[in-house]
Amino acid sequence: MTDPTTIQITGAAIFGLAVLHTFSTKFFEHLAHTRPNHAGLWHLLGEVEVVFGFWAMVLMFAMLGLVGTQEAAHYLDSRNFTEPLFVFAIVVIAGSRAVLHMAKKGVSAIAKLVPLKGGMAFYFVALSFIPLLGSFITEPAAMTLAAMMLRERIFGAGLSTKLKYATLGVLFVNVSIGGTLTSFAAPPVLMVAAKWNWDSWYMLTHFGWKAALAVFFNALVATLLFKRQLAHLPKASQSNDIQIPFGVLLVHVVFLAGVVTFAHHPAAFLGLFLFFIGFAQAYPKYQDSRLLLREGLLVAFFLAGLVVLGGQQQWWLEPLLRGMDSSTVYYGATALTAVTDNAALTYLGSLVEGLSDEFKYALVAGAVTGGGLTVIANAPNPAGFAILRSNFEDETIHPLGLFLAALPPTVVAIVAFRLL
Repeated sequence: MTDPTTIQITGAAIFGLAVLHTFSTKFFEHLAHTRPNHAGLWHLLGEVEVVFGFWAMVLMFAMLGLVGTQEAAHYLDSRNFTEPLFVFAIVVIAGSRAVLHMAKKGVSAIAKLVPLKGGMAFYFVALSFIPLLGSFITEPAAMTLAAMMLRERIFGAGLSTKLKYATLGVLFVNVSIGGTLTSFAAPPVLMVAAKWNWDSWYMLTHFGWKAALAVFFNALVATLLFKRQLAHLPKASQSNDIQIPFGVLLVHVVFLAGVVTFAHHPAAFLGLFLFFIGFAQAYPKYQDSRLLLREGLLVAFFLAGLVVLGGQQQWWLEPLLRGMDSSTVYYGATALTAVTDNAALTYLGSLVEGLSDEFKYALVAGAVTGGGLTVIANAPNPAGFAILRSNFEDETIHPLGLFLAALPPTVVAIVAFRLL
């Protein structure tokens, strides 16, 4: 490994501060209450979705001072912001009333077939079938749908904080591993599928069936663990949504499918997204009072900041991966994913030539296994975070609480990918 440059060391240090900041958001919220003169600033710094965007700005100012305007601008232009833009578009469309209406109908139909009492059936289906659906509609869309339905039926029902954190942990882990049934839905798989010739059949036979077993087990354990609270909730949705015409539903499905199909072509999916906004404005009575534009923009800002900061981490991440064998890399990737986006991790792995099949499997399996441990571990996590955090105390999800809640389902994923 060559000696790191000053800007690489600076980028690593700023990245470390950003990770530390994600665990310190409650401190800034406390400052907002104790120092009201600058409450707006402290509230801003207390938003987890703002953290990486803020520190990316710090990095760019540092680059301006260290390498000049031209180099800083060139670095920014060299970053690929397709994923943040895609997640923004998919969060808004998947969170629309029509798509949510169809998802709720589907979940209710499946829940009626599940032999569990009351809300237990809905809870189990929301934490199992929807994350697996992410293998076909993409993980960000599955996260948005699951989070929206859980917010309405579970998080808004006045249940315990312990249940909320456990639900969040299982949801994040299940979405991360649930997208591995195909080769196009999970960001860390997309980064390597083409180069390593992994098609959907390969993913299903090597990853998907193991992930599905872990997803169902995690959902079932969580359901049984909180059965006393869940059994009292209604089994079916009591929603009084207005009837949405079939044509409107079909148009929403077409927009959702179009954005998913052109997920790697921002000019195409952003064009479709703008048409969707126009359609939503033309038929406002079939939409909620507002689309999830604010939540989508915050998530995109978060991921864009991660893209900018992550570009300066290759100098230490790649040699670290090179120095691991296939067994060590699995646990190393699981741990590293907690402090860096799992798609970035697998992308760096794809740059290393001459890897064995065992090493490739371990790297991707480890990356998706650790995808639920923190909000930065997997691209869809900020979307779920943004949708659900208002139902937690002080509208804040404590990073340590999420980490501890995600550990048990992560252990289940480890057993599935390592022992099955």
